Amino acid sequence: MRWWDIEPVLELEHELFPEDAWSAGMFWSELAHARGPHATRRYIVAEDPGSGRVVGYAGLAAAGDLADVQTIAAARDQWGTGLGARLLTDLLSAATAFECAEVLLEVRVDNTRAQKLYERFGFEPIGFRRGYYQPGNVDALVMRLSDPARSVQGSDTHG
Repeated sequence: MRWWDIEPVLELEHELFPEDAWSAGMFWSELAHARGPHATRRYIVAEDPGSGRVVGYAGLAAAGDLADVQTIAAARDQWGTGLGARLLTDLLSAATAFECAEVLLEVRVDNTRAQKLYERFGFEPIGFRRGYYQPGNVDALVMRLSDPARSVQGSDTHG
């Protein structure tokens, strides 16, 4: 993801997460840490090869030996195509490159589609964050993946 991707990413962000969409400033802040020798972030976009339209994006933050999936999203017309799995595979590869031993993420408790994707990759639920998603006051399920390198090596089975 580069600065010129922020506008189309925001359009998708607002479509998919109308209550708790990230702001442009949040993406700018993350991208400020995504380049150079001391980068601690990995942000990617997926584009439709025919139209060039941004159809998905994802981001990861690394700190020490721990990575955190910050965001992952696929346009509704891409659901069921494997795009989410490809985005997640890229993030887990980045976690491995950052030499992270674990990857954490939060997912809305009502987003069973995403939870199933994460479970296929080996993420396990470890707790809840009450009222994490605001303003809707929706709880987050916290999930953890130990050894992301192992999950990436088996990613061809994730479809």
